[in-house]
Amino acid sequence: MSGNPKTDMSSNAQKDPDEWVSGDEPMTGAQRSYLKTLSEQAHQPDAYGEDLTKAEASKRIDELKQSLDLA
Repeated sequence: MSGNPKTDMSSNAQKDPDEWVSGDEPMTGAQRSYLKTLSEQAHQPDAYGEDLTKAEASKRIDELKQSLDLA
């Protein structure tokens, strides 16, 4: 079973964003929307930025979710 991406528990969803192959690409539209919403809910507007990478956005989303007890 090893090597099967569907059963491999070390998939990209669980990797550190710094290790993502596409982590340096601009954040996705979904990340942009979710990050903006979370930053508003957490009263942390500085957590949102238009120029974030996918990896940076993922880390900030995780941080905001923890601060809002959504993690």
